[in-house]
Amino acid sequence: MDNRGTFGSRFTATMAMAGSAIGLGNIWRFPYIAGKYGGGAFIIVYLLSAVFICVPIFLSESIIGKSTRLGTFGAMRTLAPGSRWKWLGLITVITPLIILSYYSVVGGWSVEYLFKAVAQAFGTGAAGAAAESVAGAAGAAERAEFASFISSTWKPIIAHSIFLLANALVVLGGVKKGIEKFTKITTPVLFVLIVVIMFYAISLPGAQAGINYLVDADFSKLTAEGVLSAMGQAFFSLSLGVGTILTYASYMRKEDNILATGCFTAGFDLIFAMIAGFAIMPAVFAAGIEPGAGPGLIFETLPYIFTVMGEQSPVLSGCVSILFFLTILFAALTSSISMLEVGVSYLVDEKNWSRGKAILIVCTGCWLLGILCSLSFGPLSGVNIMGNSIFDFCDKLASNFLMVLGSLLFVLFAGWKMKKSILADEIAPDGSSSVKIALFKILYFLIRYVAPLAIIVIFITNLLM
Repeated sequence: MDNRGTFGSRFTATMAMAGSAIGLGNIWRFPYIAGKYGGGAFIIVYLLSAVFICVPIFLSESIIGKSTRLGTFGAMRTLAPGSRWKWLGLITVITPLIILSYYSVVGGWSVEYLFKAVAQAFGTGAAGAAAESVAGAAGAAERAEFASFISSTWKPIIAHSIFLLANALVVLGGVKKGIEKFTKITTPVLFVLIVVIMFYAISLPGAQAGINYLVDADFSKLTAEGVLSAMGQAFFSLSLGVGTILTYASYMRKEDNILATGCFTAGFDLIFAMIAGFAIMPAVFAAGIEPGAGPGLIFETLPYIFTVMGEQSPVLSGCVSILFFLTILFAALTSSISMLEVGVSYLVDEKNWSRGKAILIVCTGCWLLGILCSLSFGPLSGVNIMGNSIFDFCDKLASNFLMVLGSLLFVLFAGWKMKKSILADEIAPDGSSSVKIALFKILYFLIRYVAPLAIIVIFITNLLM
């Protein structure tokens, strides 16, 4: 077991798990939907969802990994030998690799736009774009440029390949020299970069409207849809149900506090999302643009803002754009390496493959599926699977079904199949204070009853949307 590697400290384990949780959704989705559904009111529901739903799911997944010191398949095989629970392990090996396939395509877009930022390529057609903004067509040139890029054949594939290669090089170093060394630097740097951008954004004229959009608690906007969106955002933001948390937890030291790690991870995820909101929405409102979400916010709206900024201060615009897309790239990488590690861990643990061979096979599969996802914006745009492009089908299959199924099965396993003593040993071992014992009873209730019900609600919501 020892040759699997172990994180050197609770801090590095937390940085790895926080890096896995902090992804592009924190940047391009959270700020918009928080403002759309009442700002501070939405954040309250998000916080409650994280505490009472997501942390119990996180604990279920992480305790399974930490107690067995095995990846998803091996953990299920060890804790429930001879049962069908091994299929949960297999599902949570496949799911992150499907996600990595299309996520690396988006990661490739961040590579391309970082190159553009370094080359100060934002600003072609700036005067025309600025003039169009008066007529409500701000960023038309940037939208056309982004659409042209993702619909082309080779440039997105090359960028996708570079991004996937970066993942492979990190994971090749193993737990200590690869994942730990990378995340203990990049996760704190992520926070520093986004804070620097935030201070610049809130200093812009007109930025107050963007701040109000995020923080004003308007409960009239907090509809039932808004509550469900808050629950879903909290759930998906923490990378639950895909085996990444379980796999990272299997590398934790025996003495590390899993409850503290879970709370810190959820807290860092929320704090980063909030800071990202203050880094983006004030700039969006300062530029007089309607707020939005998704890749368009990152690869169309923000480049337009950098274009307008460049007319007033080219050097400052260049620096901010580089910092921003470096942040995007780091956020994508810290999440994607955890997805790659799930598949690599399975092949190393169960098939006794070398780490290099496992990475080669997994990355090749993800690379090939990623090429199909990339081409679905261009040459393969006419190919539909159940009414969706290849990219959208992979996204919906993984996010709306496999992730939710994995989380539901994890909490059911932890709450109803796994020995209660294993959970208690991690949260309230023998000799614990009455406070810890009471806390365990609450968490155990949440794991058995509240979390499964919440996951079912999220699943039904996804089906109806």
